[in-house]
Amino acid sequence: MSDDAIAGDRAARPRVILDTNFEDGARFMAAWGVLAPDESLFYLALTAQVPPAEQIGDAQLRALWPLDLPGFHRIVLDEGRVTLDLLVGTPEAVLPEIEARVDQIHLRAGVPPMLARQLARLAQPEAELLADVPDEAMKLALRKQGFVEQPDAVSYRALYQSRKPRLPAPPLPAVRQAIVIGAGIAGASACHRLCAAGWQVTLIERHALPAQEASGNVAGIFMPLLSKDDNIPTRLTRAAFLFGLREWQRLGGVGHVFEGASCGVLQLARDAEHAQVQQDVVATWNYPQQYVRWLDAVAAGALLGGPTPHGGWLFGQGGWARPASLCAALLAACGTRLRQCFHEEALRLERQGDNWQVFDGSGALLGEAPTVILANGAGAVGIAQAAQLPLARLRGQVTHLAQELGPRLSLAVCREAYVTPPNQGVICAGATYSSDDERELRASCQQENLARLAEIIPGEAVAALAETAPLAGRVGFRCAAPDRLPLVGALPDYDSSGRIERLRDMPVHAGLYSLLGYASRGIIWSTLMAELLVSQLEQRPLPLEATLVDALVPGRFMLKQRRRAGGG
Repeated sequence: MSDDAIAGDRAARPRVILDTNFEDGARFMAAWGVLAPDESLFYLALTAQVPPAEQIGDAQLRALWPLDLPGFHRIVLDEGRVTLDLLVGTPEAVLPEIEARVDQIHLRAGVPPMLARQLARLAQPEAELLADVPDEAMKLALRKQGFVEQPDAVSYRALYQSRKPRLPAPPLPAVRQAIVIGAGIAGASACHRLCAAGWQVTLIERHALPAQEASGNVAGIFMPLLSKDDNIPTRLTRAAFLFGLREWQRLGGVGHVFEGASCGVLQLARDAEHAQVQQDVVATWNYPQQYVRWLDAVAAGALLGGPTPHGGWLFGQGGWARPASLCAALLAACGTRLRQCFHEEALRLERQGDNWQVFDGSGALLGEAPTVILANGAGAVGIAQAAQLPLARLRGQVTHLAQELGPRLSLAVCREAYVTPPNQGVICAGATYSSDDERELRASCQQENLARLAEIIPGEAVAALAETAPLAGRVGFRCAAPDRLPLVGALPDYDSSGRIERLRDMPVHAGLYSLLGYASRGIIWSTLMAELLVSQLEQRPLPLEATLVDALVPGRFMLKQRRRAGGG
């Protein structure tokens, strides 16, 4: 039974359980085991570290089990009926980052009483809290936060019920219909997650086929990002990379249901100083070797087939994928819930009652729905409601080399440029960055790509390509925000007036959302960003820390503008 087949039975809110200590997962398995066929479950489990996969008894869960890495790990199970969020870290660090409405809390010994306020923030009215032998300090803290001990408490644990007033949850969408504009990797991922959640979706695309813009490249690489301080881009990319791998596995697997290979990615150091930084990062964060390994120059050269001066990071789970093939697989998995409209360009939106109406340039009505998602890259700024978003349109030229001309690699390699193993007889090398609109191939850009390729791949044959390779490749246009992070969520209303102090006070267009600004990381970001947006629409627990979610709010740039201006 597919996600699509059962999603219509899950229009009600899922049951949400928060467990402050995952331990061996027995409580999660018990909650899953008693789930009724028409119910769904979100189980949020804190853990100091991810237990080894061999400790996980259930085969389905073990197959999707994450590596021991920090952050939130969303694992979708039972054809979408059950979701386990494994939240790695201390309760002090994790609880403030959760955005959810919880029906039941399992409070394990060792949680500081000062966190009772966070538990109350998460608890639904009348939520149950089961506490293992709480001490007097915790009992007092719980009572102060509106938890009332129940008279039927048993000897080995205390049963509480939340009586603290809380604003009721907004109603779930009365009409679960959406229009997605743009059929690249962002739009296809949005359609897939919406349909899996039971929505009826119309996809509007101006081209004749999906993935004709930036997602039309022959191959793109997928890999995580590392940094010395584990900053927001690093954390976001890690979460997206790992969630994407799990969801691709559920879809059928890289190289099976869509073109690509988890062949590994070698990121070479730029120079000796950068090589030392790479070594320090791996040593500082003690990442699992399956995630990343530092290779010295000798080991890296063995993979390249020739000498390299400084070594690099090897991401063993990384690889390459053909974005158009992934888009096709995602759209095919949507089933009958998806209606696709090609050769139609959405240029104008009008709000009529509870619906958005979508029109083309001639004024013809293309569709109507309560929810519209802009996933059309830099084309979004051609629509009035998104015109003031600070999105750049960046030209990128990729060079195509015939397999017999290019380097023979078994994995993807990158430094200042990237190169992929051959796909359908073509090796991709690139890509350039510029801000012009020229769609034709330029010889100067090919020379730039090949010069950078010669710097990372040893050998006279590669060096000679700058003189011998015919002009071949593809030009695409990436959509990027000033901070190089995606724009995920409700679109800000730039026509509103007044000073804004906080993101939560941001005026937005009701029912109008974006999945934009993926730059050169669309393959990596698209799956988790779509999951985040659908979780917001469905009022489900969010799959990312609140700090990361706030970093993606489309209105963050408007907030900065208003603060600088001092008012409306």
